Amino acid sequence: MNNIPDTQKQAKTFSFTGHHYDAASGRATLSYEVDGRKLNEGITFPWAPWPVDASRQAAFFQALEILHLIAGISYYKAGLAESIDTGDSNIDELLSGFLNELYVQGLGEFAYVNGLDLSGVINFQAGDREPLEALDVDLPERALVAMGGGKDSLVCLQMLRDAGIEVQPICVGGSVLIGETAKAAGLPLIRIQRTLSPVLKDMNRDGAWNGHIPVTAINSAILLCAAILYGYRYVVFANESSANEATLTDAQGKDINHQYSKSFAFEKAFRRLIKKRVSPGVEYFSLLRSFSEIAITRRFADMTEFHSVFSSCNRNFHLDGSHIDGRWCQDCPKCRFTALALAPFMSAERLLAIQGADLLDQKDQLQGFKELCGLGADKPFECVGSIAESRAAMKFLSENSDWHNRAIVKILAKLPEIQCSGELETRPDAKADHCIPKAIMVKIDAF
Repeated sequence: MNNIPDTQKQAKTFSFTGHHYDAASGRATLSYEVDGRKLNEGITFPWAPWPVDASRQAAFFQALEILHLIAGISYYKAGLAESIDTGDSNIDELLSGFLNELYVQGLGEFAYVNGLDLSGVINFQAGDREPLEALDVDLPERALVAMGGGKDSLVCLQMLRDAGIEVQPICVGGSVLIGETAKAAGLPLIRIQRTLSPVLKDMNRDGAWNGHIPVTAINSAILLCAAILYGYRYVVFANESSANEATLTDAQGKDINHQYSKSFAFEKAFRRLIKKRVSPGVEYFSLLRSFSEIAITRRFADMTEFHSVFSSCNRNFHLDGSHIDGRWCQDCPKCRFTALALAPFMSAERLLAIQGADLLDQKDQLQGFKELCGLGADKPFECVGSIAESRAAMKFLSENSDWHNRAIVKILAKLPEIQCSGELETRPDAKADHCIPKAIMVKIDAF
């Protein structure tokens, strides 16, 4: 069944044509073709030692195969090919199921925005080869911590350090801001470079489909490879419970989640894939899965040493660098949610010093704040907190003498949805499901 309306725009075949790693340079090459048009992506792991242990070498190549298959989503979306040729990749039932779910759910926002129905289009099929088996690898009890430059990864990093766990900040891309946050933490930063195929820009210019992809899934696979190369047992992300909430539900009743690859569903699926196809010696998990965004922000409000260097504005974070001057654009969903989440825990003066503007007192930001609170509009396609916690934060501000006279707060406080909202949850949910290993849990006192 083909549900793509513009079949002239649709490619015939998308092919995974190979992956290669050069140990001398630390560069992995991921190769693809769209109807014979060749695309090569580069991933560079700086100063990466090549393991002497044969089992770690084999585990790395099995992880690299997964990275190759996941990263292909960046190029597959351009043509939404009728058929997928996985080439020499060893695809078993577990991996095919994982890829089908990732591509369908991870491209959910892309499909919605472009008016596409991808059901029946994406079809990774299992082959008839013997499935790969996981390898036993002995990795040091230390943690690679994914850094994004915002409050969540800094809270995660600090929690691990406070627990006495050896940590190493790591990021993908060239963001200067992430480097500054690592410097403020007094730690070196491993910066992995990802270079997209320049052919993709040509395809986009020629009218190929474009839109959101599950970047966290790609970065998770990159950090899986990095953990094996550099020697780290734990691959730690800072994805919170709020990421599980769908951004919206479409006309057919299907949930669309901008944050699918940050969700607990993805985390569990990727962990299972690692355990079955790479090594049980690698632990991939989110340390903050039991936290809401508000609970994270409550902890970050006390981490004043990072307030001048962090940013949660996504216009700072692109593979080609920042798209704004300064740390905050002051007019996007991430900037607005940061203001809403931090305000309950600090004075207006402190928040103004961080963001450079009082967004809660700007009437022209009203529609954006209504979207965050789910008031007559869908939540924005961004990594923001749940509707419930946004409403709870707004209610709290309406009852706070420091904030209740702000323009946005005064307007929204009158609405019944705000008046009837729940209370702020500033502690992690002790009953929430998570994948944190016991060896980490026993050292963390925040739960």
